[in-house]
Amino acid sequence: MDNFKTSILGSTGLKAGRLGLASSYSAPAQAFEEAFEKGCNYFYMGGGRKRAGMKTAIKNLCAQGHRDKMIISIQAYSRFGFMTEFFFKQSLKSLGIDYADILMLGWHNSMPFSMLLNFALTIKRKGLCRFIGISGHNRTLFPELAKKEIDGKKVFDLFHIRYNAAHRGAQTECFPFLNSNTDPGIVSYTATRWGHLLNPKHMPKGQMPLQAKDCYRFALSNPDVDICLCGPKDVLQMKEALTALDSGPLTPQEIQRVKYIGDYVHTHSKSLFS
Repeated sequence: MDNFKTSILGSTGLKAGRLGLASSYSAPAQAFEEAFEKGCNYFYMGGGRKRAGMKTAIKNLCAQGHRDKMIISIQAYSRFGFMTEFFFKQSLKSLGIDYADILMLGWHNSMPFSMLLNFALTIKRKGLCRFIGISGHNRTLFPELAKKEIDGKKVFDLFHIRYNAAHRGAQTECFPFLNSNTDPGIVSYTATRWGHLLNPKHMPKGQMPLQAKDCYRFALSNPDVDICLCGPKDVLQMKEALTALDSGPLTPQEIQRVKYIGDYVHTHSKSLFS
C-alpha cells in the first residue's frame, strides 16, 4: 500500500485510488468525473437501473484519453456461462469500450460451477476482460476461492467483501488467510451498513451517528482493504466521501467509538446479513 489514497490491487498489480466508485445510486456523471480528478479510478458497474451517470462519466473520460488510467469493473449475476458472456458484451457495448479490467461474478456464497468459471476464463482469453473477480457474503469462502485453480492457474484476481464497523467478521474469518501481495485484491463494500451507521434512530444513547466519511475511513484504516466502495446519490455526497481521503486513517480513539457504534447497530438493527 503506497499511502492512504492509493493501493496496489493484490496480484493484479493495478494501482488504484482507495475510494472506489459504485454506479447504482443515481449520482450524475459530474460526481464521478470530479472523483476521478481526485484519483478515484475504480469504476464498479453493478446491478440496478440507476447507472446512467457512471456510464456517461466513463464515456466522457475515455473520450478524453483516460482509459488506461481507469479500472472498470463490470458485474455479472448470471449463473450460466453463455448468458454471462452475452450480458458482459452488452455492457461493454453500452459503455463504448472494447474490454473491461474486471469481470466481477456477482453474489456467490458457494464455489461457482466449473462451467461458469470456464466461460469467465474464456472471456478473459478473448481479451474482453483482464482479470476475474467475485463477490459474496460468505466470508469463510474467500480463502478457498483464492486457492481455486483451473489448468494450474489461479482463477480469481479480485474479491468484493462486505466489511464495515457493524460487520467486522472478515478480520478473523477472511483477511488473515489472504496474502496481500500474491492473492486477489480486496474491495470492501456496504461501508455504511446500508445507511444504518448514519441513522440517528440506530444509535446507542448519547451517541451521534457516524458520518459517511467516518465509515469509509474505518474500512480504509484496515491495511488488508485495498479499496472501499462508495455509492453517492449526488455530487454533494461524492464531495463528502472524498474528504475521507484527506482526513486519513482513524485515530485509536475514533476506532474505539466507531466499533462501539458498530457493535450496537449490529445487535439492535436488523439486516439481511449477520
